[in-house]
Amino acid sequence: MVNWNGDIAKLALPTPFAVGDVNVYVVKGDALTLIDTGVKTKQSKEVLTYGLGELGLKLSDIEQIILTHHHPDHAGALDFFDKEVPVYGHKNNQRWLTISDEFLETHNRFFLDYATKFGVAEELKNNLIHYRDEIKFLSERKLQGFLAEGDELPGLPGWRAIETLGHAQSHISFYRESDGLMIAGDHLLAKISPNPLMEPPLLPGGDRPRPLLQYNASLQKFLGISISTVYSGHGSEVDGDAVADLIQYRFERQHNRAMQVKSMLQDKPLSAFEVCQQLFPKVYLQEVGLTLSETIGQLDYLEDLGEIETETQSGVILYSIA
Repeated sequence: MVNWNGDIAKLALPTPFAVGDVNVYVVKGDALTLIDTGVKTKQSKEVLTYGLGELGLKLSDIEQIILTHHHPDHAGALDFFDKEVPVYGHKNNQRWLTISDEFLETHNRFFLDYATKFGVAEELKNNLIHYRDEIKFLSERKLQGFLAEGDELPGLPGWRAIETLGHAQSHISFYRESDGLMIAGDHLLAKISPNPLMEPPLLPGGDRPRPLLQYNASLQKFLGISISTVYSGHGSEVDGDAVADLIQYRFERQHNRAMQVKSMLQDKPLSAFEVCQQLFPKVYLQEVGLTLSETIGQLDYLEDLGEIETETQSGVILYSIA
């Protein structure tokens, strides 16, 4: 049964992804707002429609949509709503919502280039690129307006945006100071740590993002905010009293994992892909993109600490203990 908790209602929608259900939120304000949409599948639409019905609402009652980030389980179902319904989010969503031929080419060129630099096996390189006919879970849409750090949310007085880049270059969270509520998307989850995912640089030819370092900095932001409850993109809420301990736990787990990666470099320098094979021996073949993102994040972290260094041999970056 879906119920209002004050002026917020949580709906858990099914996804075809390993993460399971995704949470979207209906928020009352000057405009009836849906935060995130779920994925673009028939089953998700049916559950969303049913959940809204339990609140006495229809899809057509939603007056605006605000996105935490562009991933298809959060933004894919924009097509369920009339094109006149305005959509807001971080400016970095737009390239993923438009998916122009130019962006697709830039995306694929970036990943093929880095696949070479990271030493990825030739037969796996194409697993890192997207094809037009594969992008079935995304919806093409233009953002009505962009949200950046400190901006008040349109139609929701008292709510403001906090940039929480890392898991995605488009990720933002939403905070209401009056009661300490935080709608955090995938930034802070009760049971799992989100994978900071590699994306092409925002400016073609620019430096690649270092998403794990971004993610850690974004987590640090939450420690300076008085939070009563975190409404997450997956799973249960996080009580405000548990936020600091959970973040500290995430930091410690991540640091220990990085030290495990450092130990792999004791005998000889390795490429990122060779580290990835050791770190994820059972799944790297099926999930080369996710596992490589995780691996590069750990290597970026160690390099930032000064624990490891790099050299390039025959076009491949090799990592060794500093």
